[in-house]
Amino acid sequence: MSAVYVDADACPVKAEVEKVTLRHGLRLFIVSNGGLRPSQHPLVETVIVPDGPDVADMWIAERAGKGDVVVTGDIPLAAKCIENGALVLKHNGEALNTGNIGNILATRDLMSDIRAANPFHQGGGKSFTKSDRSRFLEALENTLRKAKASA
Repeated sequence: MSAVYVDADACPVKAEVEKVTLRHGLRLFIVSNGGLRPSQHPLVETVIVPDGPDVADMWIAERAGKGDVVVTGDIPLAAKCIENGALVLKHNGEALNTGNIGNILATRDLMSDIRAANPFHQGGGKSFTKSDRSRFLEALENTLRKAKASA
C-alpha cells in the first residue's frame, strides 16, 4: 500500500485520518483549495490546488490507484478512484466499491434532477454525528488493514 488521499474541503474527519494513517506509518495527502493548517509530520503532505471546480478531485484521481485509500464524499471522484483500483471511504465510514458505486452515482444524478426541478427545495444534508465518526474510524482501520494485506 502506498498512500492515503483525503479530499479535504469540508471533510469532517481530517484529524482522525491523520492519526490512524500515521499509526500505520503511511503517507497521507490532504488535498484542498486552501485554508488548512499544514501538519508538521513528515509523512503528511498538505496539497493546495488552485481554485476551480473539481481541481482537488482531479489531483487525487490522477494519483490514487491500486493499493491506495481515498477518503471523500464526492461520488464522481470516488467512481474514478475505484476505477483506478483504490479503496474508497465516505466520511461516515461507508465503503464505496465496484459493487455499489453504479447505484450510488445513479441515485446522486436522480436526486440532483429532482432538486433542480423543485425551486422551493431548501436542501441541507444530515448532520455529522458521533456515531458517524466512530463508524468512520472503524471502517478506516479495517480498510487500511485490507489495503496492506493486498499489497
